Amino acid sequence: MNRFLSLLQFTDGLFPAGAYAHSFGLEACVQSSEVRDAAGVEEFLRAYLEGCAGPTDAVALVCARRASAHGNLASCLYLDERLDAMKTASELRDASRQMGRQTLRVANHLPCHPLLEAFGKAVGEETTPGHHTIVFGMIGGILAWDALEMTGAYLYSTSAALVGAALRLLPLGQLAGQRIVWNVRPLIAALAEEAQDKHEADIWSFAPALEIASMRHALLDARLFRS
Repeated sequence: MNRFLSLLQFTDGLFPAGAYAHSFGLEACVQSSEVRDAAGVEEFLRAYLEGCAGPTDAVALVCARRASAHGNLASCLYLDERLDAMKTASELRDASRQMGRQTLRVANHLPCHPLLEAFGKAVGEETTPGHHTIVFGMIGGILAWDALEMTGAYLYSTSAALVGAALRLLPLGQLAGQRIVWNVRPLIAALAEEAQDKHEADIWSFAPALEIASMRHALLDARLFRS
């Protein structure tokens, strides 16, 4: 139970990773009227899960957990570098780094582990970017979170954060937001399951429209979110 409760703590909306400050391109789509209602938000979220969060972050998460559980710092550093190269839009890349460093900061103020401490030192020395997925996966390996539960919780937390951003950008209402989260549950479960047997070579990403939206976000005259 303690392991599961620690997983809930790190995926809770109140955990200070900084997800609330990011829309991951959604704000640009709202301002351009590409997304204007609950159906559009759900379509955006599904595209993000299927093209980015599932095949990229979820797979990297499982790989980082596996490497961390075996005390393999070199593999964690390699995964961090690989993920950095795959996040081509600077706003998405910076958001992931910022959230990773915030999570790492909190984790290292809780009962610490030498592997996480060594990774944090590399982040502090700017020799590795410190992406959120890698940090989260390493914590999962250290705390022995169930791999499937960890992946599902991560994807759920990502979805909830995006829906939360949508509620601040559009007049949807809380009920509509909960319907969106409810509707994507089967997709989250499927993506979490698919990631379990994957390895480093299986990480991929294809979401050009979302990446372009993130790039456009930097040029908006007024912005509510950092990405």
